[in-house]
Amino acid sequence: MTAVVPQDTDNARQTEHNDGLTEALTDVLSGARARGGLFHRAVLAPPWAVRVQDGTPLSVASMLRGEGWAWHSEDPQPVRMAPGDVVVLRGPAPYVLADDPATEPGLLIQPGDCCTTPDGVDMCEELALGVRTWGRSMDDPVALLSGNYQLHGDLSARLLDALPPVLVLRKREWDSELMALVAAEVVKDAPGQQMVLDRLLDLLLVSVLRAWFARPEAHAPAWYRAQSDPVVGVALRLLHEQPGHAWTVATLAAKAGVSRANLARRFTELVGEPPMTYLAHWRIDLAARLLREQGATLGAVARRVGYADGFALSAAFKRLRGVSPRAYLAGHTEG
Repeated sequence: MTAVVPQDTDNARQTEHNDGLTEALTDVLSGARARGGLFHRAVLAPPWAVRVQDGTPLSVASMLRGEGWAWHSEDPQPVRMAPGDVVVLRGPAPYVLADDPATEPGLLIQPGDCCTTPDGVDMCEELALGVRTWGRSMDDPVALLSGNYQLHGDLSARLLDALPPVLVLRKREWDSELMALVAAEVVKDAPGQQMVLDRLLDLLLVSVLRAWFARPEAHAPAWYRAQSDPVVGVALRLLHEQPGHAWTVATLAAKAGVSRANLARRFTELVGEPPMTYLAHWRIDLAARLLREQGATLGAVARRVGYADGFALSAAFKRLRGVSPRAYLAGHTEG
């Protein structure tokens, strides 16, 4: 007689493992909420090179037609870009997009979406070709689409820390049909268009990173890899699902079916920090996101993420972020 129970058990465990990885990625990517994100279409003719030094936390770029190269000041190895490929570049350090690695940048993108020559001449008016489009002629052979997050508060620190300075996905490796939708919306000037573009920027980033995290060479961060551990994965899922619970190492260990010492050791080895330290940072990351929601109050957010009141949350927030919740919100509202 065929023994089906072990096979079903294995399938159930694999499903649980995959669900855990999905939850981990979802929790981190759910922090991506663009507000006033910028999209541009550049129409170019070789030789061309643009140095982006606007200090934004994260950018995406893709060739609509023609080819080019991208490289980052923290990872100067050039990456080739073909039509449909997408590159994600982590800020705030500068990066360069060019027709050839040997081409010197002739344009600089400065903070405030200002485009200048290397000697400071403003080129925005001269290069304007239409809605969110710049260049010298619409007939030029290269079209480059770029988008970026303007505020660090639009992205979780855990997400930014998980990314290399530059990553590239080839057209065949992700749902590149999405880029056609983005390209069509970028040149529209309609009511509510900024909101549409913000959501498209979020969708584009999530689509790309989901495909990238699935690659074995992606070097996924410790918190992501740890989801596969039968003990630590359980603890991580509980912390993410119930951040407001009064967790202790002992209660987590009981849920995971191991001793307190065993959980503490394995969690620290795999995640890189003890369970309660991880929980403290996760609560503050979540609080930072929730506080930006319309109508949110400090007290209500505090209770959702496991603090007795707004005073306790404010003290923890300042200890881990270096600023109070009020100062954090004021800074990220102003950009």
